[in-house]
Amino acid sequence: MQHALSMHTVHTMSSNLKLRVHIAPVGFEIDRIVIPAKKMRADKVWLISHSNRSQDKARPFLEKVKKTLEKNNIEVKENSADRYRLFDIVRVVKEIILEDRQHDIYLNVASGSKIHAVGLMMATMIFDDRENLHPFYAQAKDYHHTKVTEPQTSGVEQISDLPTYQIQTPPQKQLEALKILVDNNGKMKKKDMAQRAEDLQLITINAQTGNHSQARFASLDKNIIAPLENQWGYVKTEKVGRNRWIHLTDEGRWASEFLI
Repeated sequence: MQHALSMHTVHTMSSNLKLRVHIAPVGFEIDRIVIPAKKMRADKVWLISHSNRSQDKARPFLEKVKKTLEKNNIEVKENSADRYRLFDIVRVVKEIILEDRQHDIYLNVASGSKIHAVGLMMATMIFDDRENLHPFYAQAKDYHHTKVTEPQTSGVEQISDLPTYQIQTPPQKQLEALKILVDNNGKMKKKDMAQRAEDLQLITINAQTGNHSQARFASLDKNIIAPLENQWGYVKTEKVGRNRWIHLTDEGRWASEFLI
């Protein structure tokens, strides 16, 4: 199974695009969002709130951050993710990056929880071209042990840029096959998968082969099923009666949340 990171760093503070866009999960912080946005002259800030608004204790902090940023003529947009689900955070951050892909994007790994920080870094790893993705850490000046109604820190001592890495992901055709499984509740007969893969031109059938059905299975196995099962661990196959079934594994479900 393959989970290796390709350890090629990129320079993270080049700025040659039109807008400076910040992405900041909202926890119990104000300064660690506002001060970097002001110092780094952000044009827009995406605030990520908790998707369960009735349980979002950080909501008052988001409102204060939003008002302060808008007073400084910084555009504010909001999206939400389940703060307890890593791959939901990765999915939302990926969507934001894709929406503002033409701009310079700065990801604030210090403003939310540890799960938020991991999610932001993972989201940067998905992209082959990461030249305009700039994760950074804002070190607080003072730390407080206060009630949740008060910020946990105040001030920003230093802003440090972080390197980005690339995480290897399956090729697009394998991801499209993964989506077929997801759309079929995570399992389907191999013959149905083969037909669907051929319809979507995910596999190529050798026209020279007399037995079309056999050739289709061979192509599916070689190009789709074997890599997803043996290299990535995203699917498993089993024989039930006369039929072979393809199932998503737990890891396949997790990966599909943000890869497709």
